[in-house]
Parts: sequence; structure tokens; C-alpha cells
Amino acid sequence: MNHRIEFSHNGGPDVLRWVECPVPAPGPGELLIHQRAIGLNFVDTYVRSGLYPVAALPACLGSEAAGTVQALGAGVEGYAVGDRVAYADGPPGAYAELRTLPARHALRLPDAIDFETAAALLLKGLTVQYLLQRTYRPRRDEIVLWYAAAGGVGLLACQWAQALGVRLIGVVGSDAKAAQARAAGAWATVVWPRENLPARVRELSQGAMVKVVYDSVGRDSFETSLDCLAPFGLLVSFGNASGPVTGVDLGILARKGSLYVTRPTLHTHVATRAGLEQGAAALFAQIASGALHAHIGQRWPLAEAAAAHRALEARQTTGASLLLP
Repeated sequence: MNHRIEFSHNGGPDVLRWVECPVPAPGPGELLIHQRAIGLNFVDTYVRSGLYPVAALPACLGSEAAGTVQALGAGVEGYAVGDRVAYADGPPGAYAELRTLPARHALRLPDAIDFETAAALLLKGLTVQYLLQRTYRPRRDEIVLWYAAAGGVGLLACQWAQALGVRLIGVVGSDAKAAQARAAGAWATVVWPRENLPARVRELSQGAMVKVVYDSVGRDSFETSLDCLAPFGLLVSFGNASGPVTGVDLGILARKGSLYVTRPTLHTHVATRAGLEQGAAALFAQIASGALHAHIGQRWPLAEAAAAHRALEARQTTGASLLLP
């Protein structure tokens, strides 16, 4: 038999249930994957809560995992039973011991990358790759501002920015998280909201402010982020940890300096196989060079996914979090 985490209605972590289910058969173009490590991501809480609707209920969560190919569907080429693979996009369903996945979403793992590292780094690393190399490409020595710098995405951003010679100011919620961000490569940190963020950015930038803010907080940080930007600066809003930004008067962008705002997603950047392989090649190269390391702060049994969601939403996690079948 097989087990998975599913929910039959939207709500808090308590809606998640550990259920027994049949082993799925791979359809045409699909792989059956025996999952070895599953990535826990904040987007999973958006799906569970209903902020990101699913097509039908009950549903299974999760879009990132690593494991081995156990069976091939008709027409699958380029994969074999036993191949080590990982994925970070495609239909939800990663919170399971065994699951089917369209083969076009799977990536073969280099021998040097183990399952836990892949599940900890793939989605977050692809996210950092598109943010730093596609959405906005900061120059060497340029100062950028990054929220949640001690989180799973944030710690990778600190490492990648350091490798690029970019000076990253990490926004964090505590002194302990500030220390973690600095250890990962942040050039400076600001403990917010304890410290006045725009004032600290002005001080650190010698009055110039920054040309780009990477904001995963959303509603609670929107205007603060705008206040940290130089004229013609770009706010990259890539998350909604405090809730979505709604009801915005676009005139605020004019008043604060002819600013720009974008709301990119990983899904758009990996929607084509070429886009996925481009991002993965850049990520795997950074891992191989030693520039990126997985900081796995928490591991939970898959059956305890509800507890993992509680910790994630309570900001009690650091680095990457894994669910282990």
C-alpha cells in the first residue's frame, strides 16, 4: 500500500490527514516515483488554506521531492527504473510515499547530490536563480534588500549573492536569525520590525537606497519595501507570508519615485523544459562549485506534516525543512 497527506477542505494545519491509498499506476508520459525526501515550502500553506485553489478535493499537497523511478508509463523516454530524480514543479502530490509525475517535470540528479540535498535545494534554488539571474540581475558590489534572509530561500540567496559579489542586506526577525544570515553570506542584516528598515537601508547605502527589493512577506511589508527603493527601483514581490497585497493605488509608485513592481513565479520560469533545464544547470553548477550548501534546519516524518506546517507558519523554522516518508 501507499500513504499520503491529503485534505478534504481548506483551513489550518489540522485539515491535513495521513491516509492509506493505492499505489498509483503511471499513465502515458508519467513516472512512478518512490519518494525519499520531500521539500516543505511556504507555498504549500497557501494551497492548504485556499489562497491558491486546487482543482478538486480531497487533494494532496506538495510540489518538490526527490527519489527513485520505480516504473515508467507508456511513451516515456530518457529515464529508466532506478534513476535518481528530483522535481520542483508540476501537479501537486509530493506529500506521498509513492506518486506519479509527468516525466517532463523530473530532473536527473547528479551523483554528488543526495536526496535530502535535492529536496532541500531544488525548488528554493530554482527560485533564487530566477530572482537573481532573470527577474533582476544585480551587478557585483550592488546592494540589494532581501526579506526572510534566514529562511530556506533566504539562506540560499545569501550564499548565491556572495558568490556573485553582490552585497545583500538580509531582513530577519531576530538576532539569532541575523547571525544565521550573516554566516550564510549576507553583507548586513536588519532585525525588522524592531529596527526602522528604511532608515537602516539609507544608512547602509550611504543615502542611495537600493535598486531592488526582494520581498516574500507581502501585505505587511509592501509600503516599507517601497520606502527602501531608490527612484526607478524595482520591488520584486515573490511571496505572501503575511497575506497578499490587495487594493493598491498605483499612484503610490509615482509618489515614491516612479517605482516598478513585479510578481514573478517559479512556475512561469520553468513552464518549458528549456527554462527548467536552464535553471537547474545554473543551480547544479553553484552546488558543484561549493557556493551553495543545504542548511536543513528541520526534519519531520511525513505523517507529521500538520506539525511541520504549524512550525513553518509560526516562523519557528530556519533554513530548509524536509518531510521524510
